[in-house]
Amino acid sequence: MAANPAAPLAGIRVVDLGQYIAGPGAAMTLLELGASVVKVESLAGDQARHIGRYGEAMVRAYNRGKRSIALDLKSVAGRDAALRLISRADVVVQNLRPGVVDKLGLGPAVVRNLFPRLVYLSISGFGSRGPSRDRPGYDIAAQAESGLMSVTGEPDRPPQKVGVPLVDAAAAHLGAQAVLAALYGREKSGVGATIETSLLEVAIHLQATTWADYLGGADEPTRMGDGQPHNAPAAEVVPTRDGYIVLSAYAEEHWQRFCRVVGRAELASDPRFATNEQRVANRGTLRAVLGECLSGLSSEECVTLLARNQIVAGAVRSYAQVLDSPDLAASGLIVEACGEAGSSYRALGLPYRIDDAPTPTPAAAPACGADTDALLAEAGYGAAEIVALRRSGVVA
Repeated sequence: MAANPAAPLAGIRVVDLGQYIAGPGAAMTLLELGASVVKVESLAGDQARHIGRYGEAMVRAYNRGKRSIALDLKSVAGRDAALRLISRADVVVQNLRPGVVDKLGLGPAVVRNLFPRLVYLSISGFGSRGPSRDRPGYDIAAQAESGLMSVTGEPDRPPQKVGVPLVDAAAAHLGAQAVLAALYGREKSGVGATIETSLLEVAIHLQATTWADYLGGADEPTRMGDGQPHNAPAAEVVPTRDGYIVLSAYAEEHWQRFCRVVGRAELASDPRFATNEQRVANRGTLRAVLGECLSGLSSEECVTLLARNQIVAGAVRSYAQVLDSPDLAASGLIVEACGEAGSSYRALGLPYRIDDAPTPTPAAAPACGADTDALLAEAGYGAAEIVALRRSGVVA
């Protein structure tokens, strides 16, 4: 008999007031651990539904398995309906524009006063304490203002963003982590918590090692493309016969082993490369030598050779190559999200397993307001009341 997916949060109810990635992503992380999630949308829906193909991908990626209700939250009746849903919940997650939930009467101060056991997570762009608290914040702004873009790219080129919305995704996971801690604390105290984080704080926190180096007196970090400022070869991009690999072998034992493995044992005692400090000082020459050593091999041959000798290396793969990777296939990370009328799409599931349980495969993301009537009924509204809400334009 097949094992059931792990669901440690079974019975936990979440109300998701979020849009785009960070808020919905935090809620869906909880869902994948067994919680049930209600996505409360405006009558027009999550703004991600209106920004083209990539927005549709956000909805598919971060809203699987949720139920959606569409409400006019600016109306008294819409607000009351949201509060009824929240009254039955354990967690509220929101990442709306600064001040919006408070204007709607759904901010943490009001809601937690009504429901003290509730755990309320807010994710903003720049936090609520500093002078930028009222600014809207997207992933790219946090990348820029956290220093991340200043160290990303080539030294003689403009700063670059990371190729994916990494800060949004990290904020989702860190927000969910904080919620889990608060739920655990509630088991002891009986009282929930108000949690706040921001994209800016998450973006800075992702750079903890580099910040620790700088705060400890190192020079301000700058863009250097591949490689690391204090070690070599470290995170070097090396051309191969058919592409590129990344290589790190800066520990003396690893460097000496690399030289032997590629048949260039004399490099280990070469005055230019005999110590890490000398390799850093002669990084340009070192990179040329690495290319000489490996450019005759394919990327797969390089990785196989180096990995067999316990040297860190990885092939630089395209998305198509990653999709064909046997490691990805073995991980079970790709799941099939099933929708209505037999429709389905592939997406990414949880990147870890609990007790080796199979990866859960929730339903596809809902259409905006797909579950409105059912959720209102569960919240105690009668059929006539639901009809009246619909006629008055409070629900869609």
